[in-house]
Amino acid sequence: MGLLTGKVAVVTGAARGIGKAIALQFAKEGADVAFTDLAIDENGKKTEEEIAACGVKVKGYASNAANFEDAHKVVEEIMKDFGRIDILVNNAGITRDGLMMRMSEQQWDSVLTVNLKSAFNFIHAVTPIMVRQRSGSIINMASVVGVSGNAGQCNYSASKAGMIGLAKSIAKELGPRGIRANAIAPGFIMTDMTAALPEEVKAKWYEQIPLRRGGTPEDVAKTALFLASDLSSYVSGQVIHVCGAMNC
Repeated sequence: MGLLTGKVAVVTGAARGIGKAIALQFAKEGADVAFTDLAIDENGKKTEEEIAACGVKVKGYASNAANFEDAHKVVEEIMKDFGRIDILVNNAGITRDGLMMRMSEQQWDSVLTVNLKSAFNFIHAVTPIMVRQRSGSIINMASVVGVSGNAGQCNYSASKAGMIGLAKSIAKELGPRGIRANAIAPGFIMTDMTAALPEEVKAKWYEQIPLRRGGTPEDVAKTALFLASDLSSYVSGQVIHVCGAMNC
């Protein structure tokens, strides 16, 4: 018996990176997993295969999390296929960095829509399900820059600060129905994107991190597991930093 045996988890933007690591961690602990991405391409099929190898039910869904109708439609499909939803991880996200004076309206709108509105879309879709079940765990993927801010990322920082405020508000609103909501604020995590950075850039990041290393997607996934499981049954409305003390 794993920590999540008998539960169904939905993870958005999970064909690769942190989302994939979370989906795999959940599967290893017995959860059936439904995940979404813009397209279930080669990466998505590989993720399906790796999750299935854990001996659980899995299905990837092509869906635009930032689209309200798409989000509701895919949640309906997941309910038909899985029968329940116990865990929602709002992980879908993009970056379109730039200084404020040079940032276009499109850069601002696309990041706020994908990063923040997608979370609203999916929470809106799963709330009636979790209310009927009188249980559920909602996890918003935020960021340390949603707390501290970061030059050149005002759109991304604003979207992640919004994810924190959304989780705290949902925790208060849905807590009486047995539903918990929390946020995870990762710091410098070694993904395909950050791995491609020049070594001198990474070295400067490490200097700011007391643990002197970047985090891994698995570091974030283990925190998500804690928040998804009954280990955190009295934890709600919180922001957990996974940053090596970079932003403590």
